[in-house]
Amino acid sequence: MKQRSTTPVSSKGIVTRSALVAAAVLMGATTPLMLAGRAFADQYDEQIKQLQSESDNYKQQASALGVLAGNLQAELDKLTAQKTELQRQISQSQAKRDKLDQDIVSTKKKIADTKDALGDIVADMYVDDSISPLEMLASSNNIGDYVDKQEYRSSMQESLSNTIKQINKLKTQLEKQKKDVENVIKDQEAQKQSLAAKEAEQAKLVEETKGQESAYQALVSQRSGEIESLRAQQAAAMAAAARRYNINIGSGSASGGGYPSVWANAEQDTIVDSWGLYNRECVSYAAWKVASTGRFVPHFGGAGNANQWPSTTARYGIANGSTPKAGSVAIQYVGVYGHAMYVEAVNGDGTITVSDYNNNSDGLGWGRYHHYSRSAAGLTYIYF
Repeated sequence: MKQRSTTPVSSKGIVTRSALVAAAVLMGATTPLMLAGRAFADQYDEQIKQLQSESDNYKQQASALGVLAGNLQAELDKLTAQKTELQRQISQSQAKRDKLDQDIVSTKKKIADTKDALGDIVADMYVDDSISPLEMLASSNNIGDYVDKQEYRSSMQESLSNTIKQINKLKTQLEKQKKDVENVIKDQEAQKQSLAAKEAEQAKLVEETKGQESAYQALVSQRSGEIESLRAQQAAAMAAAARRYNINIGSGSASGGGYPSVWANAEQDTIVDSWGLYNRECVSYAAWKVASTGRFVPHFGGAGNANQWPSTTARYGIANGSTPKAGSVAIQYVGVYGHAMYVEAVNGDGTITVSDYNNNSDGLGWGRYHHYSRSAAGLTYIYF
């Protein structure tokens, strides 16, 4: 939560001999401004708080959608990778099928060539069959030659039978392998179509989710613009109020009082300091100022609005009261969040000299440093 204070600062007390008269005059001079300042604070702070809440919600929605879009994109990438791998397998299967087609063609040619060769062998055997055994014996050079012819005839008959069986078996195997490969290709194509459908659906989800994320980001940008506009209006109203009631504490600066440059030079409310407070806020400056003197300042952890400081610090045994003391932190209960100031000195005229951040009474904008004197009355002081 932002620890923003929109408290205008009262004019320096008028030194008179009568403390009672001085207090009465000071109260009469400052009361209209405090009331007007509080009205301005409530009027704008509540609107800013509401817009900031909406902006934070939109940021959360955009962030969640961004994560979802990332997860959906990862799933889409997986589907695309699976489809690519499946296409590679299909290409391999198609290459295998083409090779089988070539093998089948080659085998058929081999069958044709073998049949031609076997035709010649059959013809020779037919010629040999037309010769009687006596004539074959008579034509043989000897008994051994006759026996060789008989064995050759028997061998060729067996070879013919085996060759035909082997070729037909090979052809059957090749055709079965081709059919199996075609079935595999068919299944792979079906899987590819299914993956393609899932991929298209996933891509649509990614696109829709990213579109929703962009819409929320646009809303965040819109709310940021509205907040800046309200802050500008608030600053102008506070400056007008300061002029109307003749308040002049001098021009503040973006950095001052020794406040660390890493926080002072950054855009307001963009860095959380060592005590859980946003930079260039009144509470961040006050916490740093106390800590810079070597004193303990607790981590506020979400309970660091100025008007929460007395109760928050009390839990750590840090006392508070209504008596101003140099080195204490003065808390003014005003607006939504209150305002914190570091007490530099306690003056004899009923005023205190303070330094602070983010009161905008000079009308130059929020998140600036000031050093001035003001009434000590009506404040709660925390004694670190």
